[in-house]
Amino acid sequence: MTLTPDSPVSPVPADLTFRTVDLRGRRLSLAGLRAAVPRAQTGTMADAEAKVLGIIADVRSRGVEALRELARTFDGVEQEHPRVPAEALQAALAGLDPAVRAALEESIRRARRFADAQRPADTDVELGEGAVVSQNWVPVARVGLYVPGGLAVYPSSVVMNVVPALAAGVESIALASPPQKDFDGLPHPTILAAACLLGIDEVYAIGGAQAIAAFAYGIPAAGNAAGLDPVDVVTGPGNIFVATAKRLVKGVVGIDSEAGTTEIAILADATARPDLVAADLISQAEHDPKAASVLFTESAELAAAVRTELERQAAATKHSARVREALSGPQSGVVLVDDLEQGIAACDAYAAEHLEIMTADAPAVAARIRNAGAIFVGDYSPVSLGDYCAGSNHVLPTSGTAAFSSGLNVTTFLRAIQVINYSQAALEQVSGHIVSLAGAEDLPAHGEAVTARFGTGA
Repeated sequence: MTLTPDSPVSPVPADLTFRTVDLRGRRLSLAGLRAAVPRAQTGTMADAEAKVLGIIADVRSRGVEALRELARTFDGVEQEHPRVPAEALQAALAGLDPAVRAALEESIRRARRFADAQRPADTDVELGEGAVVSQNWVPVARVGLYVPGGLAVYPSSVVMNVVPALAAGVESIALASPPQKDFDGLPHPTILAAACLLGIDEVYAIGGAQAIAAFAYGIPAAGNAAGLDPVDVVTGPGNIFVATAKRLVKGVVGIDSEAGTTEIAILADATARPDLVAADLISQAEHDPKAASVLFTESAELAAAVRTELERQAAATKHSARVREALSGPQSGVVLVDDLEQGIAACDAYAAEHLEIMTADAPAVAARIRNAGAIFVGDYSPVSLGDYCAGSNHVLPTSGTAAFSSGLNVTTFLRAIQVINYSQAALEQVSGHIVSLAGAEDLPAHGEAVTARFGTGA
């Protein structure tokens, strides 16, 4: 969903202009590499923040009434209440194409196996007789999962959000997706079917920043309109307004990351197949005109061959105009490097959401990458595999945030709680150290709280 009812459409370039950034012969610092690699223009961020702040304030102050108006303005639908009726979920599953259902079931099966293996074990450490410190992993009580609408339908994002939350043991799960004019103001039926398949019955037809605000602050019951309880964690990808809303409510709730428009980077050498490189760059450009597709290579010959393939394949694909706009934007292009070493450094500086390795000895090269949301190794691990059926999660950090954040996983929905259990003798053994450190910090009452237990306090 977009934040305005009639967003201007950017002019599509007559020729596909997959630009070149030439780093050859340049010794750049990390800051220099980050400045040099292709990135989306960020001039609209301040404007988005101002609009999102207004939406959050409106939802907080007027609840369901604000959601109704926002649905009318931005989605062109009338709704009494955004909660999706249970019968609509069941009907969507009953009407789901059997082939799509089978694909979703396989995606769920693989994602569950991987998610179940991710849960960390609780830890007990005995530091001395009677001195035990534990770390217990506990799920959050309630989560809000966002599934975008807009230019495509994303039942796969239902799977990617719900499965790790269930594996973590979350007991209360709410899901929101934009209302659609073509489906009587409900989210797309394939979204509803995927939710029903996973046993999620609390689903809302709410899009964009208003969905994030509703999750973070809750919606009180009003008259016959039921309320929406606030959540502890909000996850899921979205456009710039969804990402901005998540940033603004962080601290009120936990978030997975500010996942924005998709991006793919490919590190390739002369051994790579140009047709596969081009196909994978196009696969992500298909998502959105602002999607980023970047090739890092030391081979000018490969870069030229990929350009030829991009022209050919982009002309033939269904969403040709969207693809050509994404590939021609400032966020996309080829980055020429001196060698593999500079290519790895440039990829780490870029910190891609999706990074494909198409080089000789791809596994060894992949093992050297430090910054990426997910790494796809070799010719037979395309990003499309990760989008649907690899078993991995496709909700990943974008815009360079993979340098410090992770993709959605089971630990997103868990908290590590430390438990301290000391006996009298164990506390007495370290009491002198506590008193000494408390004095060094000029916090004598800390020490007195310990000595009081042994009859030696003031």
